[in-house]
Amino acid sequence: MGKNFDSTGAFGPSFVPASVLPPGCRGLRIRTILNGVAVQDANTADMIFDVATLVSTISQVMTLNVGDVIVTGTPSGVGAARTPPLWMKPGDVCEVEVEGIGLLRNPIIGQD
Repeated sequence: MGKNFDSTGAFGPSFVPASVLPPGCRGLRIRTILNGVAVQDANTADMIFDVATLVSTISQVMTLNVGDVIVTGTPSGVGAARTPPLWMKPGDVCEVEVEGIGLLRNPIIGQD
């Protein structure tokens, strides 16, 4: 409930097959840029549970189908943990980039 609300949880700009990524998606840089400033910069190698372990563990308790998406945690630098806290606001632009996959760019809009 703390991460997604109506009209959130965007994916993109494209999906790539696992065959074009390193085994288990290991070693991919992940960055979040807010209004042109990097606020998160991490690597999949730093994940507590690597992608291969996540897929294996999840598939033991539920069926994974082609097209399913597994959403993981957040790298360090999350806004609530900053001093002072950093919250996105209407008019901001948030970009998330995963090496080898692409960059997703979203404007932040207010609630209706």
